[in-house]
Amino acid sequence: MNIQDQLPPWADFQAANRFRRAIREFNSTPVPQEDVEALLAEAVYAPSSGNLQPYELHWIRTPALKELIAKACNGQKAAASAKELIVVVASPAIARKTAATQLAHLDSSSTLAEKSKNYHRKHIAKFLKIIGIGGLPIWTPLVSVAAMIRPTLSLLPVGHIGSRHWAARNAVFAAQTIMLGAAARGIDSCPMEGFSATKVARLLGLPRGSVIPLVIALGYRHDDARIEERWRRPMNDVVISH
Repeated sequence: MNIQDQLPPWADFQAANRFRRAIREFNSTPVPQEDVEALLAEAVYAPSSGNLQPYELHWIRTPALKELIAKACNGQKAAASAKELIVVVASPAIARKTAATQLAHLDSSSTLAEKSKNYHRKHIAKFLKIIGIGGLPIWTPLVSVAAMIRPTLSLLPVGHIGSRHWAARNAVFAAQTIMLGAAARGIDSCPMEGFSATKVARLLGLPRGSVIPLVIALGYRHDDARIEERWRRPMNDVVISH
């Protein structure tokens, strides 16, 4: 069977992608638990560097904690009216934990060829060096100086700040998967960056070194939710052909 025959129609993706809006006011309709579980299950399949998946998705289910997290989102209406909140957490430590689990999987796998196992072991070792020795704070000022000379080096996953930026960037792939998946199921979302990361981290008891790229609000759009004509830069301004 042709792989194209196994894929959903392009029009379905377009519909979900264009249905997705940053909704800032949700109605009182609850989001079914099985829908949230389905979205989180798909987020696990998001891509990540070296398949190290340096993130956790904290589903806030306790009403009291949800209220406190919403307050830590600077009083945003999207957070206060959301039926569900997902806090995206990232860190190099999570990547190291994933690497250990993945190596154990490689050792125990009876289906992967030895050539494939060695390939993955090699790449895991490379990434562990980058986020291990390369993640030490001593490298941060050196990267900052180098980035002043060559700005393209600003996003190197080196130093304690650079390694956390790397983890956060990877976490955003999973966040986008959640939001597009939600749209495909007719669920609205709002990615929020305006929150007190310190308060949220304390409420969740996150270990030192964790960063929170964003909090995702889920629900169904209120009748009064602001839905305006969507504006984006024209494609010929965004896409540069070489």
